[in-house]
Amino acid sequence: MPELDAIRGIAILLVVYYHGFSWSYGKWHFSRAGQVFVQLSSGGWLGVNLFFVLSGFLITGILLDSKENANYFGRFYLRRALRILPIYYSLLLIQLILGWSTRSYFLLNVVFLSNLTSIFGVVASYGPLWSLSVEEHYYSVWPLIVRRLSQRQLAALASGLCIAPPILRGIWFGLGHTSGGGLHFYTWFVIDNLAAGSVLAILVRSQSRTVACRICVGLLIVGVVMGAVGAPYGIFRFGRIRSLVVAVFQLTFAGIFFGGLLLLFLLIGTSGWSRLVQWSGLKFFGYISYGLYLFHITLFSIYDVLAKRFWPKLLPTEERFELVLLRFVLAGGLAVGVSFLSRRYFEEWFLNKKKPFEAKYLAAAASKSG
Repeated sequence: MPELDAIRGIAILLVVYYHGFSWSYGKWHFSRAGQVFVQLSSGGWLGVNLFFVLSGFLITGILLDSKENANYFGRFYLRRALRILPIYYSLLLIQLILGWSTRSYFLLNVVFLSNLTSIFGVVASYGPLWSLSVEEHYYSVWPLIVRRLSQRQLAALASGLCIAPPILRGIWFGLGHTSGGGLHFYTWFVIDNLAAGSVLAILVRSQSRTVACRICVGLLIVGVVMGAVGAPYGIFRFGRIRSLVVAVFQLTFAGIFFGGLLLLFLLIGTSGWSRLVQWSGLKFFGYISYGLYLFHITLFSIYDVLAKRFWPKLLPTEERFELVLLRFVLAGGLAVGVSFLSRRYFEEWFLNKKKPFEAKYLAAAASKSG
């Protein structure tokens, strides 16, 4: 489904755009044009939630389609491990060796607890890793649930997981937790977007194309309305949450709108208009999205260190927004290059290791059916 690579491309570009501008310079005061540019990037952090919706959709689809296969669990976890772990653990080791990570933070990341560091009193020194922990928590239990439940039961449970986190976020906010950290990072507060993707995976396998079109239009309309109504309350801003409306509905809005966007891309991608959602540029960024997600902040940091030491005149200032753009282009471009090389010559090597195991599992399934 190449249109889903385009979705990945949109998600990673939103995240990189956010980290390159609003996350780094959101509190600076630039000229009017620069200020507008930075403000437009302030909602880019929601690209992570687009990744969540897409991950829930893909993982649930894979599990449903292989539910009756031999070595159901082995196939799934082996494929996930070969895709996620090599580059992930390589980054953790690099950070530890270079002194960019404490031992405590390293150990929490090893067991995918980086989104819960505040509970353990450990400072999270590398932001992007938290979302991988959330996804791994979902992956650890969802295959067992899919295996045991019927499709109807699974749809009911996934729908419940879309409803429960907003309620929990409202209760947490009502107890005085307004900093946004827990509401944005803890698995039980953000799992609703993954569950939304799971609901969509069940939907496209059980409903007609006409019904899917109607649901797509409905989700997009509701998402746009929620975004427009919630914008004055800060629904697009990351950080301290100042109202119950944002605490409850900020991530719900993301799940609804991105769910509609995912369905739209799927529907167009399987029609005569497929070229509209299969742009080569977006598919390229989707192809390198995992590495780019892991590496881009590292490359931004390396640029800052080198510029401070060797070319201080290249360090961004409030009077020269063009230096912010230069940093984004140079460091972001280098991050794209590193991510492409990683995908082509490192990640692909491990992905190719799936083939012998795939053959083994398929042979076992054929033998069992015979």
